[in-house]
Amino acid sequence: MSSGRSVGARFLRSELRLVFGRRRNQMLLVALAAAPVLIGVAVRLSSPTSAQGAPGFVARISQNGLFLVFTAMAVTLPVLMPLAVAVVAGDSIAGEAHSGTLRYLLVVPVERTRLLVVKYVGIVTYGLVAAFVVAAAGWLTGLVLFPSGPVTLLSGDTVPYLDALGRAGLVALYAGAMLAGLAAIGLFLSTLTEVPIAAMASIAGVPVVSEILDAVPALSAIHPYLFTHWWLAFGDLLREPIATAGIRHGLGVQAVYIAIFGALAWARLTTKDVTS
Repeated sequence: MSSGRSVGARFLRSELRLVFGRRRNQMLLVALAAAPVLIGVAVRLSSPTSAQGAPGFVARISQNGLFLVFTAMAVTLPVLMPLAVAVVAGDSIAGEAHSGTLRYLLVVPVERTRLLVVKYVGIVTYGLVAAFVVAAAGWLTGLVLFPSGPVTLLSGDTVPYLDALGRAGLVALYAGAMLAGLAAIGLFLSTLTEVPIAAMASIAGVPVVSEILDAVPALSAIHPYLFTHWWLAFGDLLREPIATAGIRHGLGVQAVYIAIFGALAWARLTTKDVTS
């Protein structure tokens, strides 16, 4: 048993080194880190009048730089972070098949299950790191360009800076959790092809389709079940007390998608005839 755990731990460490060692994945993290910097510079250079008329969190950035974290998260979570996760997820199984290494990894059925688990953990870890990269870049940029101090929340309550900073960490955790559903969908789609680019493109299109459906009023009955519907519910973390209903719904929906597409990926890979 301990030998099996040791093998699994080594496999996971190897996978994480592979995921974070790829230059392409590193550049995606750099691009994500650049997003809050660009937003911060744009707000800093804009006139006070235009900043006050801006929507959402943007109008609050000039009052407290910590809101740059929340603005950057709201900007990158719907598009840029899913794109980064799509690249990693698409390469997870399809990349191994394309390079011809998949058949060497899949020795017996139990190894296929272990492979799926390790690949999924690698994708989720990358998504979580991506969320914290955006949060860290937004926090540092906000400290440099804007005032800091006690933070006035969306509910109108004022909390100490460290309290608000902790909430920023929770926002990053929530964003990473929201990407876990896409990671499961991506893992499944990656088992359907041996062409990584095709898998990446398909995965990147999934949140776009979900967001389009979420914007159609006639389909309001299915909106709560779309995996992107609750992505921006992290705003509830910026209320006193924290409103948990939307957050719980978001986490629950992701859990359902993880269970469904994780099972589909397992069924596909454990019955797949690997020839390359």
